[in-house]
Amino acid sequence: MSRRYDCSDPDERAAGLREAAGAVRRAELVVLPTDTVYGIGADAFSPNGIAALLAAKGRGRDMPVPVLVGSPTTLHGLVAQFPESGWDLVDAYWPGALTVVTRHQPSLQWDLGDARGTVAVRMPLHPVAIELLTQVGPMGVSSANRSGQPPATTASEAQDQLGTAVEIYLDGGPTADNVPSSIVDLTGDAPKLLREGALTFDQLAKVLPNLTR
Repeated sequence: MSRRYDCSDPDERAAGLREAAGAVRRAELVVLPTDTVYGIGADAFSPNGIAALLAAKGRGRDMPVPVLVGSPTTLHGLVAQFPESGWDLVDAYWPGALTVVTRHQPSLQWDLGDARGTVAVRMPLHPVAIELLTQVGPMGVSSANRSGQPPATTASEAQDQLGTAVEIYLDGGPTADNVPSSIVDLTGDAPKLLREGALTFDQLAKVLPNLTR
């Protein structure tokens, strides 16, 4: 049975984060607030957890699951061939609404879908999300909605769509901004904007003058 915790109440927040951390470690699913929209997450290194996430969303492996981290330093253990321009972006916009696509370390034992050696990584600007990520490490997190439906901006919207497929719902109130993150691909010769979201092309180009579309 799903459980939901009101993170505006300090006692419920502490209990919810404790229960959510336990659920993640058991390869179960958690819904958490971020600075853009609500996310549905699982342990990034649990194949069963990621498979359950894709099933809950009704989504195939052809759309790999992004990864959320609680600190920029976590990148050192996750990515390979990370360019200096990537660190410039991270310094400027993390935590925040920026997702970077980069090559991951070949030695990592994870299966996020058909990612072909790449991973999309973001550090969200939300205290509940960061606290959970600090406790459990990197999580595979996608928007908390059924595939083809609008992203959830409240815990209630997420619960209406995902129901008992999720073990723990962390209710952080309405998200501050329902615009998705901007995505920059750093795997090519020049950085490329794959999706213009909360950060505009012009904002990103101030840090990356050679940014392309």
